[in-house]
Amino acid sequence: MPALPPAARRVVRLNNGFQLSFNLLWWMPVFYDYQRHSGLTDGQIFGIQSIYYLAFCFLEVPTGLIADRIGPRRCMHLGAGVMAAANVLPAVRADCTGFLLHFLALAAARSLVSGAGSAYLYECLDAHGAKDRYAQAEGTARALGLAAKIVCWPFVGLVMRLDHAAPYWLTAVSASASLACVLALPALPHHRPGGDAAPSGGRPGPLTSLRNALSVLRGSRVLGPLMVQGVAVFTLARICQVNLFQPLLLDKQIPVVDHGALLSAMTLAEAVGASRPGLIRRRMSDSGAVFVLSLVMAGSLGATVLADGRTTVVLLCLFAVAGGLAYPVQRHLINDAIPSIPYRATLLSLESIIDRGVCALVALAVGAYLADDRLHTLLVQSAVGTCVLLAAVGVLLRLLRRPGLQAAGTDAGEVSREALQEAPREVLQEAPPAVSVSAGGQTAGSSSPRA
Repeated sequence: MPALPPAARRVVRLNNGFQLSFNLLWWMPVFYDYQRHSGLTDGQIFGIQSIYYLAFCFLEVPTGLIADRIGPRRCMHLGAGVMAAANVLPAVRADCTGFLLHFLALAAARSLVSGAGSAYLYECLDAHGAKDRYAQAEGTARALGLAAKIVCWPFVGLVMRLDHAAPYWLTAVSASASLACVLALPALPHHRPGGDAAPSGGRPGPLTSLRNALSVLRGSRVLGPLMVQGVAVFTLARICQVNLFQPLLLDKQIPVVDHGALLSAMTLAEAVGASRPGLIRRRMSDSGAVFVLSLVMAGSLGATVLADGRTTVVLLCLFAVAGGLAYPVQRHLINDAIPSIPYRATLLSLESIIDRGVCALVALAVGAYLADDRLHTLLVQSAVGTCVLLAAVGVLLRLLRRPGLQAAGTDAGEVSREALQEAPREVLQEAPPAVSVSAGGQTAGSSSPRA
């Protein structure tokens, strides 16, 4: 591929720094044990986790609308600031209320960034004629963030001996560094330097913007199923690495002191996968790649039921490699399926709502299964349920992409043009004169070879 323009390279470097520092949660390997030592029961711990996912769902659409209205860069500013404040709470108030407020603030911070960060990077690269580099840029940023965790997490136990709350203080410092990175990011080319000031013709209100974004979702035949397909990747990865990681290792009689190092090994495996999405994109379509990788993740998780401690670690690393490969490919799929409209962050937030909603239900189930000492049953049922969901979505996508269906239904491009009529004027000036989406979910005229 040709070299990136200097301005695009600077954006990629700053985005790498932002993603690295924003997602460096020092407390991740020990938060379960930390909360138990603070007096919380399993029911309280996983109940808070469920509330966290539900809060994420309720906050995703408002924060997506905020990102589309004030610009994704400003929304990232807010997210980094809230993240820094969120991680101070458990250090100063280590009780049930403190952890609940911590996770609610964490949900707000991550929802502010989830759609905005992806939308900013995609649109910025697209503006510089480098949209095909998005999957690699997304994967590289994720890999670097994971590499930082690999380096830092093995030392969590040591720093906790110096100060029990040190992982939370270090996470707050890291979030402050992410704020410095995002403050240095340039404004998007189609946004005014001072932000999205209202043009003389006015701008649509939040409800109108949401209605326009939903009209695009309804008009696209493949965007909805693609979002559901992404549920398998995100839910499996999140539940395994956050909710099931420590209970699974404890079930295999692996000491807590080794959990940080093992999570680092998993993270290294995920970083290797995330840094090389082209390895699988060259061999199959993006949708096929996500399908196959999700099956590998489900199979690896289910196989831990029959494995001993060492084999479990190997299976978890295989799980992590597949998740690392799948994540940037799935993000590229979703972004390519969204027409060039000023509601990208809102639509990406809708995808996150599906992900977090499923995670909320699964987190409740995890608490119930662990309380009944049925961890193995949960692992098997999760693997089987994921395979069934993927099979159904795969069949639906194949049917929707048949040539005979291309003329049926409402074309997403027609809907997007209706939405563009009410878009802010400065965005309309940057939008292409005609937008349409193929049956594969790809924007017409895109230089990307994949749907």
